[in-house]
Amino acid sequence: MSVFQNRIDSFKETYNALRENDRYYYLQQIDELDGAHVHIGGRRMVMFSSYSYLGLLKHPKVQERARQALDHFGSGTHGVRILAGTTTEHVKCETKLAEFLGHEDAIAYSSGYVANLTTIQTLLGRNDVVITDKLSHASIIDGCLLCNATFQRFRHNDMDDLRRLLEAGKNRYDGKLVIVDAVYSMDGDVCPLPELVEICREYGAWLMVDEAHSLGVLGETGHGIMEYFNMDPHDVDMLSGALSKTLPAAGGFVAGKHDLIEFLRHSARGFVFSAAIPPASAAAITAALEVIEEEPELISAVRRNIKRFVGGLNALGYDTLNTKSCVIPIIIGQEEPTLELTARLHRDGMFVSPILHPAVPMNTCRLRANVTAAHTDQDIDFALDLLERHGRDMGLIK
Repeated sequence: MSVFQNRIDSFKETYNALRENDRYYYLQQIDELDGAHVHIGGRRMVMFSSYSYLGLLKHPKVQERARQALDHFGSGTHGVRILAGTTTEHVKCETKLAEFLGHEDAIAYSSGYVANLTTIQTLLGRNDVVITDKLSHASIIDGCLLCNATFQRFRHNDMDDLRRLLEAGKNRYDGKLVIVDAVYSMDGDVCPLPELVEICREYGAWLMVDEAHSLGVLGETGHGIMEYFNMDPHDVDMLSGALSKTLPAAGGFVAGKHDLIEFLRHSARGFVFSAAIPPASAAAITAALEVIEEEPELISAVRRNIKRFVGGLNALGYDTLNTKSCVIPIIIGQEEPTLELTARLHRDGMFVSPILHPAVPMNTCRLRANVTAAHTDQDIDFALDLLERHGRDMGLIK
């Protein structure tokens, strides 16, 4: 038997055990979307795992613009962007992204994963160094691993550790790139951007910040990490992110100076050799950015909901780490109680995702709950009531 089959069989054994013990909560088929609720297997559940942070999925303006683009251009394009796959919707989308983020230009990739992976690979060479936070997203880690540069990691949000690495390598590398998440996808906390900018300037390093979980959420008007810290967008060399979270479509982006983006359009293999995002997706993104600017009440709603949910969890005795965002970790610790709590919540109508090792460090298994603007007070109180009842019954809280 081949080594590949052995690996498949090992996975199958684990997978089957989870299935048999009613402990598998992934790849569930959603039959219908109803605001902050979903229908799965004939059951209506409150969704606490959605990335639609402002509730823009099925927003009337977004739906209509996507429908118009679908009718006008069809369901796909004529190929890759650089050859025959660029439509007016792609150009409008990238222009609006750049304007929204305060940069000169932007490039739209086929996914957020590809955006980070290919940008890192394109920019870095053998004599360079790339340094990232230990809790950075998998797309950043994989991009660093697959590029030719020296790859280093610093302790989470530890600026002294970053400075140590940059000091040790200040005369060893031609180019230096530091990459962080604006909001960390498993902990929900925010990077210390002002300190990062200061240190990178001191050592002549470029700084790239992934806005996947902050775009539309952070900042007074939802314009992201730069607005959150009241900083000039040009203090950061590149912003990247997903177009499938707050922005309800598919794809990823990088924003920066025009010459950088033009370089990526002609050199990034993940752009040159990947199909363009559908025109309907590009139109949806443009419309969603407009909605964020036109309907500030959505940002007020999501912040109110975060405060209500996190405050309620902390009052019950749950540890939510240092979250400042829609990503709310509910730390349980061990795998089995995490899965048991998930089972009880799903049974009673709350859809939430368990996050286990190795996705998070040992003994920090958690439920990752996402709060959105679409949640009502009743939705949040319903979830808190379930977490209180089952948490006390299981001995997770007093």
